Amino acid sequence: MSIDLELQIATKIKTLPHPAQFREWISITLWNRLDTAELTIRIVDEEEGTLLNQQYRNKSGPTNVLSFPYDPQPGIASRLLGDIVICAPVVEREALDQNKPFIEHWAHMVIHGTLHLLGYNHEVTEEAIEMEALETELLLQLGFPPPYGEKIES
Repeated sequence: MSIDLELQIATKIKTLPHPAQFREWISITLWNRLDTAELTIRIVDEEEGTLLNQQYRNKSGPTNVLSFPYDPQPGIASRLLGDIVICAPVVEREALDQNKPFIEHWAHMVIHGTLHLLGYNHEVTEEAIEMEALETELLLQLGFPPPYGEKIES
């Protein structure tokens, strides 16, 4: 698998994952889905996260992750998947609120954003179930616990 990752750091937070970890999380998400990919991950502070969330989702305040899939013109071949924007303060605050290690929540956000670039969504229940199951499977492969807690089978 060949991944061309541009990592843009636009935050003052210093406790970010190592670039190799971002690459690992993307690789496991793309495994058996794509042979090559090009994408950008931009890590931002709350000000930029708020601006982007308002501009592109018409929602106030920052969110944890935004994905911007690349939609090529018909007949144009491209390795470009798109861009992921992650708001570092929100991710760290959520990790604390959920009593999760930072690295575990960061992995989840990168996987979540990458799945959005691949066309997965969670706007309707059926799609959310499929996406959450895939996120869980990938995080388990990385040695992390299920991100949404243990599901109880009825």
